[in-house]
Order: sequence, then C-alpha cells, then structure tokens
Amino acid sequence: MLAETDIAALAGELDAAERSRIQIPLISGRFPDADMGDAYRIQERWVSLKEAAGRRRIGWKIGLTSRAMQAALQIDTPDSGILFDDMAFQDGDTIPEDRFIQPRIEAEIAFVLKAPLQGATVGITDVLNATDYILPALEILDTRVQRKDPETGQMRNVIDTIADNAANAGIVTGGRPMRPLDMDMRWIGACVSRNGVVEETGLGAGVLNHPAMGIVWLVRRLDTLGMGLEAGEVVLSGSFIRPVETAHGDTITADFGAAGTVSIYFR
Repeated sequence: MLAETDIAALAGELDAAERSRIQIPLISGRFPDADMGDAYRIQERWVSLKEAAGRRRIGWKIGLTSRAMQAALQIDTPDSGILFDDMAFQDGDTIPEDRFIQPRIEAEIAFVLKAPLQGATVGITDVLNATDYILPALEILDTRVQRKDPETGQMRNVIDTIADNAANAGIVTGGRPMRPLDMDMRWIGACVSRNGVVEETGLGAGVLNHPAMGIVWLVRRLDTLGMGLEAGEVVLSGSFIRPVETAHGDTITADFGAAGTVSIYFR
C-alpha cells in the first residue's frame, strides 16, 4: 500500500499534467509494488482535486470490458473512472487543439439512469429497469501518464490507467435515444470512421456479452465501497471497438445504424 504522501503527490502530478498537457512518467515504473487499490486511491484523490476546483460529477465510465483489452493489460476485470461536466460534448462539436494530449476514440452505449442502483446482487434486469434511455456515444480517451517509458521501453499498465481516471477525458453523445427494452443491445453495432475511412467496427456483445453487464460490474464494485449509482447519472458501459488514434484535423464519425450517428472534429 502506497503512503498517503505518495498518493497525494501523484494525484497532484496528474492534475498538473492535465492542465499543462505534459505527461508524467509511468507510475507503475516508479512504484512497482503499487496495486489496483493504490491506483483507485490515486484516482479518488485526483477526483477530489477536480471537485475542489468546481467541476461537477455527471456519471461514470467503464473500461477494459473486452477480452482483447484485458489480455493486453494482463488483467481479468474492467476498470472505472468518473465523468465530469466539462467532459461532455455534443454531436458535431469541435475539440480545441489545446484540449487534450494524445486523444483516442472508442464507440460505446451510454446509459442514462432514472433510478438509483446499489447492491451486491444487482443484475442485468435491475439495470434495464433503472435506465431511462440509452444513446450512441463516443468516449474520448487521453493519457496524462506516458504510454511507454522512453528509456526502459516499459509500457503503461492497469495501475497507470486506473490512476489516470481510467484514461477518461470526454464523452460525446448523439444519435437517437432509445428505451433499453426496445432492442437487443448485444446486436447494436457501430462503424467508426476517421476522415471518411472506416477504421473499426464492433457489436455491443463485445462488452461482457451485453453492455448492461458493464453497469452490473460497476454497481457491484461500488457496493463494496458502500456506494452506488444515482438517478440522472450517465454511465458509459464500455467500448466494443479498439481505440482509434486521432490527430489535428481529424473528423471521427460513428454510424450506429438505426440508432443514428455521432461525430466529433479535432481542430
């Protein structure tokens, strides 16, 4: 377990990195004995700094829900982070060129809750009943921690990702809001293109076999902390594509078929 002084210092580094757009060295490289509990403590401390600065929580993101991403980081569980009000973008918005460091895009289904969710036995039916509507979304990922140590070649791991608010940076919503029982979410798909060229495709089933299962995992994890989800919160259920790299001048569009499209432009 990392000392509280280390937790506070690392949260401060992440906060400064987000503002300056200068990445910090790998946390896992500097603290090789840190575990996932330490990583979430760093994230929570950083979240507290954001709230103290006036930022407001609007929901949660769930990451590492696909088998491929879990295998890449050698874990067998998803992770989670916090969505804040200044992370929300609308379909067709332009991202200022000085907003992010190394943004990437994932396609997801966003759940908007109409009732709270808490408990160790919450299941998929509970999630569907507590959801007001779902809608197509893009998650903007960013990395305040280096992806790779330039000297050792060590790649970032799940400790770095969790501490970095699960690499969360933004959410873009659009398309057509839908009731959660009106379709089989396992078969909701997306074709994600960059500047008109399709880069990735995927189906909702890629998220733990059903996007709502991401919410189940989050509620059960939060219950171990005496917490839960609140009515009105937005939850990104997890990506069903690999991250798409972006650069200045790129337009990213996700076509969700009958659910509509959502896009964002990086200046």
